[in-house]
Amino acid sequence: MEFPNFDPVIFKIGPLAIRWYALAYVAGILLGWRYAVGLVRNTKLWGGKAPTATSEQIDDLILWITLGVIVGGRIGYILFYAPNLIWTEPLEIFQVWKGGMSFHGGFAGVVVAIIAFALANRMDMFKLGDLVAPAVPIGLFFGRIANFINGELWGRPTGVPWAIQFPAAGVEYRHPSQLYEAALEGIVLFFILRFVTHRQLWLQRRGAVCGLFMVGYAVFRMSLEGVREPDAQMLPFFQTVLTMGTMLSIPMLLVGAWLLWRSFRTPAPAADAAPEKAEV
Repeated sequence: MEFPNFDPVIFKIGPLAIRWYALAYVAGILLGWRYAVGLVRNTKLWGGKAPTATSEQIDDLILWITLGVIVGGRIGYILFYAPNLIWTEPLEIFQVWKGGMSFHGGFAGVVVAIIAFALANRMDMFKLGDLVAPAVPIGLFFGRIANFINGELWGRPTGVPWAIQFPAAGVEYRHPSQLYEAALEGIVLFFILRFVTHRQLWLQRRGAVCGLFMVGYAVFRMSLEGVREPDAQMLPFFQTVLTMGTMLSIPMLLVGAWLLWRSFRTPAPAADAAPEKAEV
């Protein structure tokens, strides 16, 4: 299968180019913001208790998270995948429009933003994380679709019928691993989290939703590392035996499992009044 001839630039206004990658970030942040607001306003999810945050606080939080995603994602990419830029091309560190963002770095940036916002507003950082986590797969989905449109982060060579020949990857046909990740990390993980928030009412369990997100992402990411082409600048060991994506996902898996254990070792708090289970 030949790679569709996508133009990474949607349109230009003079020297300003609007790219699919930038649009993916905007869509993920805006839709994630509105989804989190919807969770706050759905009283059935909170068991008669007050929600973790108000919709106005979510409006403020989204600015902190946006900064965490961009700064953390870029710093993570430089530290984990291209540290040579620090001494060879230091100015390129700030050229975000050229690409180069790390999910794990962005995740760390969001964690810092949540902790800082919680401290500034005297909120529970674990419960705030539970509110943010269900919206993250939305951004992951759009981000992976943008990776596919850009013809980047392709998979390893394969002979499967749906293999694609990416122009920048040579003549070999490869796994469209970006679409695999969009499906698992985006769609499947979104509906798993929606099930536990709307059917199991896990927003009433401190840290459970956040923990499940971390475990789910780590499992999906590590399961796909075998079909995803590692970054060329990585040492051979980190391309075949233990990829960088796997190494960075293992701490997420362990912390997520700890959060789940911590949440379920005590009973869920009793509701003021037994609510109906929320509609999906």
